[in-house]
Amino acid sequence: MTDAAARPDTPALRRAFWLGFRDGLPFLIVIVPFGMLFGVLASEAGWSLTEMTSMTVLVIAGASQFTALQLLSEHAPLIVAIVTALAVNLRLAMYSASLAQQIGATPPLARALAAYCLTDQTYGVAMNRVALGPPMTPTERLVHYFGGAVPICIPWYFATWLGATLGRAIPPAFALDFAVPITFIAIFGPGLRTLPQMAAALVSVVLALAFAGLPYSFGLLVAALGGMTTGALAEVWQEKRR
Repeated sequence: MTDAAARPDTPALRRAFWLGFRDGLPFLIVIVPFGMLFGVLASEAGWSLTEMTSMTVLVIAGASQFTALQLLSEHAPLIVAIVTALAVNLRLAMYSASLAQQIGATPPLARALAAYCLTDQTYGVAMNRVALGPPMTPTERLVHYFGGAVPICIPWYFATWLGATLGRAIPPAFALDFAVPITFIAIFGPGLRTLPQMAAALVSVVLALAFAGLPYSFGLLVAALGGMTTGALAEVWQEKRR
């Protein structure tokens, strides 16, 4: 293989990055209020700015951050908060397995950075582009993924800090909690295309509602496990029928 063939196509990588950046921009509509809401709630729960910022930078996962915050605010045992937050984030393990098939073998540092940036939004940006095209090489897909992470991850840090700093001045009439359901509807709604996906979503919703009264939000654990199990069984059933 010649050096020219081995070198990545720099213009193509640049186009892939900016395409990912543009794909991620619409999520600012919900990322900013979602992050501000976490900052507001963390501040109201008595967390210091350092504690809130540290959790945001280290965890960078809105759903598990809200879950842990709620449990700790209810004086749940620390181990319960950790286990529940990890269970909420189990979906990221499935995301990573799916994403790995698209980006191929990459250097360890790139894999670590991709894992750190993996959220519902960045995964949605990457996989929607796979479905919509244009065709990309694994390297271009990785660059596209990082391009989408820039307008998603960086504003998340700023929004949570802004919420903690200025959140108490926001009037109740402009409550930000609408951002949570809108975010997840925007991510997963267009992706519910197959029977296993729809079955998993339906079962998880039913279980979450049925077990909403369990203490420490254990209903989320039941719903997450039930949804994943249903999706996996539906995929096996489909494969057997084929």
